Amino acid sequence: MKKLIALFAASTVASTAAVAGVALSGSASVSYDDNGSSASSTTYDADLVVTATNGGTTLTAGYDIDGANIATTSAVLATTIGPVTISADMFDEVSSVAATNTAGGQIEESTDTSVTVSLDVPIGDMTVGLDNSGNVILSGTFSGVTVSHTVGDTTATTASAAIAGIDMSVTNKAGATTWSLDTTVSGVDLTLTSAQKITAAFGLAGNTMTVTRVPSVASAASSVGNTSGTHANGYGTYVTNSVADYSTVAISRDLTSGATLSATYSTKDDSLTLKAAVTF
Repeated sequence: MKKLIALFAASTVASTAAVAGVALSGSASVSYDDNGSSASSTTYDADLVVTATNGGTTLTAGYDIDGANIATTSAVLATTIGPVTISADMFDEVSSVAATNTAGGQIEESTDTSVTVSLDVPIGDMTVGLDNSGNVILSGTFSGVTVSHTVGDTTATTASAAIAGIDMSVTNKAGATTWSLDTTVSGVDLTLTSAQKITAAFGLAGNTMTVTRVPSVASAASSVGNTSGTHANGYGTYVTNSVADYSTVAISRDLTSGATLSATYSTKDDSLTLKAAVTF
């Protein structure tokens, strides 16, 4: 009997240790949208993330659990061996969209699983990285400015800094430049981007109002691609319909129950959306 009790105690300790390396997180929400002059609708969403860690190796898997069956949304295994980092994306998500899409979505399906091997070697104040695609990444912080430069199939440079209370970030990729500015004026958090999107957030944590101006979207013709993605247009895109600029006003409040209640009004379709959400 003593041996049986000792064996049970050992198995219990082993099980507890195994569970200790696994963390669960997720979110759930229910939204009611009156859709302006169209028929109202109610939508639901529930997601679960499982993170398992053993030493320097981590498996992170995401699941959508609000349907009739649990659906995998992501699965990444990552480990670090000295200056070498190996990351395996093991989930092949659906990249193409339905032919009825009018927002320029991808036409042909692509394979999205991959293994990335990167090498980071510090040289002075700069780190030199190399991934399995042959891209060389140079990064470092100099006089308060963080710079990252990638040389490969597509050359990209990003510089970010905080100057006089303004957080600035500028990115140049394949000759196209984008930027964003974040600052706080009289307690109001402001964000301005090169895409002409402006966001202003008022209030304190747990009780906020956010006003957003969403820029217009220009129409674009569809483009032809191929199944391997080697075409000049990659996998191809559907037509993009133009969308006029619009504004949204969102009021959010944290409840003592742990949930968050929000109401969002959009001038795009004169709609009001009520949403109750919780994260854990």
